[in-house]
Amino acid sequence: MLEFIQLLKQRYQTILQQAHLESAKAVYRHRIDQLLLAEAFLRKGALIDSKPLPPLQIAVVGPTQAGKSSLVNVLLQSDAAGVSPLAGYTVHPQGFCHRVRREDCSGLQRYFGRFQQLLPEQLSKDRHDCFALSEPGAHSLLLPECVLWDTPDFDSIDSSTYREGVIRTMALADVIVLVVSKEKYADQSVWDMMSVLEVLRQPTVICLNKLSEGSEALIVHSLKEKWLLARKDEFPEVVPLYYDKQSGLPVWPEAQRSLLSQLAAQVSYKKHARYEQELLQYYWPQWLEPVTQEHQALRDWHQLLDQTIKQALDNYQRDYLNHPHHYETFQVAMAELLTLLEIPGLAGILAGTRRALTWPVRQLMKLGRKKTLLTDASHEVALLNQIAEHALLQMTDKLRDKAEEHQQRLWWKDMGALLRSRRQELLAGFDGAVKHYHQTFQQDVESAAHRLYRKLQEQPLLLNSLRATRATTDAAVIALTLHTGGIGVHDLVIAPSMLTVTSLLAESAIGSYMHSVEADLKRNQLHQVKQALFVEALRDKLVALPQQLSALAHFNITPEQLQEAENHLKEKRHGLRLL
Repeated sequence: MLEFIQLLKQRYQTILQQAHLESAKAVYRHRIDQLLLAEAFLRKGALIDSKPLPPLQIAVVGPTQAGKSSLVNVLLQSDAAGVSPLAGYTVHPQGFCHRVRREDCSGLQRYFGRFQQLLPEQLSKDRHDCFALSEPGAHSLLLPECVLWDTPDFDSIDSSTYREGVIRTMALADVIVLVVSKEKYADQSVWDMMSVLEVLRQPTVICLNKLSEGSEALIVHSLKEKWLLARKDEFPEVVPLYYDKQSGLPVWPEAQRSLLSQLAAQVSYKKHARYEQELLQYYWPQWLEPVTQEHQALRDWHQLLDQTIKQALDNYQRDYLNHPHHYETFQVAMAELLTLLEIPGLAGILAGTRRALTWPVRQLMKLGRKKTLLTDASHEVALLNQIAEHALLQMTDKLRDKAEEHQQRLWWKDMGALLRSRRQELLAGFDGAVKHYHQTFQQDVESAAHRLYRKLQEQPLLLNSLRATRATTDAAVIALTLHTGGIGVHDLVIAPSMLTVTSLLAESAIGSYMHSVEADLKRNQLHQVKQALFVEALRDKLVALPQQLSALAHFNITPEQLQEAENHLKEKRHGLRLL
């Protein structure tokens, strides 16, 4: 699941860069933040499952200039956190080990992934993919044993550059300390962030900083209203922080000295796997919306393919298999039967005479014996290539129509451009497949002839009659050829020997058997043309075409990838832990 979330996040980030998504950029940025949070929360699950158990993590979060770093120093009772009156001074997550050794936090580097762990003095404002971890050495009564995190703001103009570090730290936290000032507590960015964090179920406290005398009650009431609008869980405890002029720091109330220790006691990792599942299920429909739209377009594409292939097969049957003048395959089988009917004594004489004939007849008489096929002169070959070309042209027109009217306009537009660019390649591959089919199908043609010949052998009188007819009409063919200069393969059906033998067979006792052989040949031919040509050489190539769409503009997550992820999403405990 972690791998799928990372893949989805990467696709969102890539597509976000495309100019055509200007209207959707805000939505996509928001989803990227959610995916970052989910990815980090899954990583936390792996950290919890590791040995030894990681220390408690407390994160201080809030908008710019709310006083987060100052509060960190108050809680640590030290000056470890850097403080500045300038907005955006803290741009890296900085963890302070309170009564915890840095060695006990080795799992944090695995959790932060590509972020590099450094010491505070090694941090650079020019690099944001890092975090700091240090041991201030102080011992504070306000904190339990923990790693206390000072985080960058999440609402300034520049926060987008270091926002990932903030999100990772918030997902890591077992306890959230939200710091707001009387100037910033009503900002929508604060409550948008707190709404996102609700599904993590973290114990939370709100620190109301920079208070002046008499303003606390009014602001707390407004805070509660904001909380209840943003979240459904119980309004947390509020810690009022008044400014101490002597120290320059806010003062933590004595009555709430043990508050963070009490919140820490509420932390339980037993339900983390369930919380992971709830987080993913909550956001899943939103995240997958553009992916499912692509899948719908893909289903429409497959439907269009099926309709086109069906139409192509119908055209093949109408214009070839069932056409009274164009269907030549069974006549080729009959030519093979003529060869089998040769009378032993006359065979040599006729064969010698044939060698003197023009090219078409020489090639024609070689059918079956030397397995030579007139592929280039075949009406079937030409027709199949015409049908394929017409099918691709039809699909190009339909893609153009869908690009004008469909919800996924860009997907259909890019598919149309891709089909046009691959058209000649597809047709060349189809032509090669047609020629290969035409050659290999000769075995079926020969088999049909041999079936007829074996049937004739069961009736010697009919066989001898056909042999006699074959000898006389074959001489007639030779005479005709010498006068006309040869015949072509398309004229095979009107050759005298073919007409005579076919008529005799049709009127004989095996006439129905001959028609049965012809019907079987047609069925086999239709099956092979459908499977080898229109399915394997055309449809399968077109089915794979969407995978070649640019990953810069499309999610290109397959239905199989999504189904596998959704299967994991339905699993119970540890079903999401594919780390």
